[in-house]
Amino acid sequence: MDLRQLEYFVAVAEERNFTRAAERVHISQSGVSAQIRRLEHELGAELFDRSARTVTLTAAGEAALAHARAALASAEAVGRAVDEVTGLVRGRLTVGMVAGCTITPFFDALAAFHTAHPGVEVLLREDGSDRLAEGVRGGTLDLALVGAAAATPDGLDALTIISERLVAAVPPGHPLAGRGHLTLAELTAHPLVCMPPGTGLRAVLDQECAARDLHPAIALEAGASDAVADLAARGLGVAVLSASMAEAYADRLTAVPLADADVPALLALVWRPAHQPAVRAFLDHARRAFGTTGGR
Repeated sequence: MDLRQLEYFVAVAEERNFTRAAERVHISQSGVSAQIRRLEHELGAELFDRSARTVTLTAAGEAALAHARAALASAEAVGRAVDEVTGLVRGRLTVGMVAGCTITPFFDALAAFHTAHPGVEVLLREDGSDRLAEGVRGGTLDLALVGAAAATPDGLDALTIISERLVAAVPPGHPLAGRGHLTLAELTAHPLVCMPPGTGLRAVLDQECAARDLHPAIALEAGASDAVADLAARGLGVAVLSASMAEAYADRLTAVPLADADVPALLALVWRPAHQPAVRAFLDHARRAFGTTGGR
């Protein structure tokens, strides 16, 4: 057996589907199936029950899975140890980002990393912040740009990029447009347009409202700030955005501070404490792009 077969075995076991596993390891489904069959032949036992729609592990597969993962982790550790000595960065970097991301320095960091380390394949995945954080914890992502409320996700190292309060954003002529500030109670008297659950901005809004026993009427949800702003500009609800987001739409929306919304919305890069050299290299580029040396 070889490490490639073990990688395919683990992929099928985790995805519970040969097609998704093939997409994950970037070869054809027939190639994955053939390698799994060879591995089963070498081991003298079937690793998967293929009789149902969802692929499941046999008893032999269950027994083999932990050892296969350990073998792959050991092989990766060998590569990391050599990289530590030689200073080489290679392999694959899987990066997550919040849906609808328009943070230019983040893209600058990706471009700079790609130029400096052309031997590293960069994969970019977009999702909600909650799922991205879980992906980093689970090892399916190497690092991710996520939104959070007040504190970065537990168990992960983080570099906070933005920390700012929420604002309401309304079009000219709206009854709230002339206000110097609002309370959350006044805000929630109007239908809202905001990000969906699982995003940092929504987590802040929900947390602040729950603390005051307020129950906002969410008229519309959109995963990108552009969409939230466009919907609010058309009078479909009051947009809830971060202060810097609202500034980008000053030509059509007026930002009104929320006087009693104290929990900051954070945007942060997060990664596992034990990480590969490619993560460290990317973080160096990110710190330069964002003009910060922070992080924990």
